[in-house]
Parts: sequence; C-alpha cells; structure tokens
Amino acid sequence: MSTRGLAAVFHEVGRPLELRTSDLPELDTGEALVKITCATVCGSDVHTMRGARPVGGPTVLGHEIVGCIAALPDTGPDVCDVNGKSLAVGDRVTWAVGASCGECRLCRQGIPQKCDALFKYGHETVTRSLFSGGFAEFCHLQRGTAIIHVPDTVPDVVACPASCATATVAAAVRVASGCQAKSVLIQGAGMLGLTAAAMARAQGATEVIVSDVSKSRLQRCVDFGASRTVHVGDDPQRLATVVDEMTASRGVDVIFEMSGAVAAIEQSPALLGIGGQLVLVGSVFPTRAAQLSPEMLVRKLIRIEGVHNYTPVDLTMAMDFLSTDGNRFPFQTLVDMEFALPDINQALGIIFDQTPIRAACRVR
Repeated sequence: MSTRGLAAVFHEVGRPLELRTSDLPELDTGEALVKITCATVCGSDVHTMRGARPVGGPTVLGHEIVGCIAALPDTGPDVCDVNGKSLAVGDRVTWAVGASCGECRLCRQGIPQKCDALFKYGHETVTRSLFSGGFAEFCHLQRGTAIIHVPDTVPDVVACPASCATATVAAAVRVASGCQAKSVLIQGAGMLGLTAAAMARAQGATEVIVSDVSKSRLQRCVDFGASRTVHVGDDPQRLATVVDEMTASRGVDVIFEMSGAVAAIEQSPALLGIGGQLVLVGSVFPTRAAQLSPEMLVRKLIRIEGVHNYTPVDLTMAMDFLSTDGNRFPFQTLVDMEFALPDINQALGIIFDQTPIRAACRVR
C-alpha cells in the first residue's frame, strides 16, 4: 500500500480546494485507515464552501463516505463494527459522522452524537491527520467511531448517504416510534424528505404526504413512496386542504419537518391530529423564532422533538433499510453527477450552479 495519499483541502470561502499529497498516519489502538472509493457531496458541504456554515480551515470536507479497510493497528484489541464483529483489511464499510468518547455525561445519557469530545468527519480543522474527511483518497478513523459493514448489494452511491441523511431519517423515525399504520406528512423533498418518504412507506404508513416549494423535486416523490404531493410555493394553505382530504379532517399522526422553513413549522400544529408528533430535523441554520400556539399544543397533546445527527442504533437501522428495502426505491437516481477527485474544483462550480440532490466523488 502507498504511504502517501491525496486530499482536497478547504482553506477559506472563495478559495479553490487545494489538492495536497501527505503522509498516511500511523494508527493507534482502536483506529483504522480506510481507502475511500466514493464520497457524496452533502448540502452542508456546499453551505461550508459558500460561507453559510463556519468551519475553520484547513480541513477536508465530506462526511458521506464508503471505502475499504486499508490498515488496522499492529497491536491492541481488534477493531470492531457496531455489531461487535472484528474488522479486517478489505472489508467494505461506512461509519458515523462523529466519533465519541463513550464516557462523558452525554454519551452515558445515550446521545453520543453530542459527546463533549466529539470528532466530526469532514468538519474538523486539520491537526493530527490530514485525512479527516471524504474528499480524499483515505480517511483516518478515530477510536470511538461507529463503523458498519456495507453489503455488496448496496451500491456506493446509495451507501454513502447512509452515514448522514439515511441515518438521520432513521433517528427521526425512531423518536416518532415508527410509521406503521400512521399518516405521515413530510415537509421538504430533498434527500432527507425523499428518504423519509421511502422509509415511511416501507414501514407501512397509511398515507405519505410530501410538500415542497419546488415542483421539480416533488416530481421524484411518487417513486419514493409518496401517496400525495403538495406544491406550497403558490398557496401554502393548500397543504391544510390536502391533509383534511387525506385524513378525513383528523390531521396527520406524524410530521417530519425536513425543510427548516419557519412558516412550515408554524403551520404544523394545525395539521397534526390529537396525539400527533412534530419531529424537527431541517432547522440547522439560523432563522427567526417560530410562533406556535401553546394552547393548541396542550389541547391536542402534541409532542415536539428535535433530531440532530444520530446514534449507532440509527446507523444500523439505516443500513438495514438500504439492504432490505433500498431496491424498492430509485436511490441511485438521486446522484445527478459524478466526478473524479482531481476534478473536484471544476465539479463544485457545476454543483453550486445546478444544486443536484447529490453528486458523487469517485476515488480510485
């Protein structure tokens, strides 16, 4: 194996990524080195490069990654996946967006994604190892990373978002206690919304309604399990009419809010039925405060919960979903373009202009 690798380094907004070759790291106990085969470009990567999400450079972006184990420590206990299976060189894997300590107060409370010492792939300023993100030939996995095997039946471009969008949706579905026999409204038809529609349909939701301001994105939703789509760009109140029609005026059981739009959040309690649940996922950027009626929340027994990132259990659920039900839905079609790592700057220009749902960086 080579002792050096290539990475595309982000320094600051407006500056092209620097293609830099660097020595591969020596591995400590519990770590692993992965040879990356594919990394998809998440919307948050684009936000960073445009300055909407502060990340200190130099760093290597990209956190939706698939690759094969290239090296493991020479000494110490075996490095295992989330199910306790020992990893071996050549194993095809993906991993959680963050590595957690497992010992702090938050880890002990079952929310390791908020660990006091969290290390996030594709988000960290380079310190010990340059290979900390997906836009590179290798990724250095830290101790405390939840790693999962990727079945051969799941293509790279489908498996990559498992460590971001798919696992985040799995977390949202988990806190909603599943979707079986429930009417579901999904606000936002991006990667999160399409994945949520597919997962809700696979779990046996009675209705899957998807709303968005984009007609082109809504066109994909039927293939991902939507029973009804609603364009809210011209008439936001049309959504309430459709919900009444689809639920006999009872309101939906669950809303997955994936857009982060304050107006959508404010409308949500009126769309929920008694005992309904609002799961907020898309609110990951600054907005004005939402105005909600406390009386409506109380009288309708509405529960509101926020989901940010996910736990190892959710990553497992995401991969199980993709391996058992992924072929029912055209996830591969969500990757609208592919490019090679050396061409990343040219590709980013197209991504900024065309905003595909996903673009894939192929690393060989």
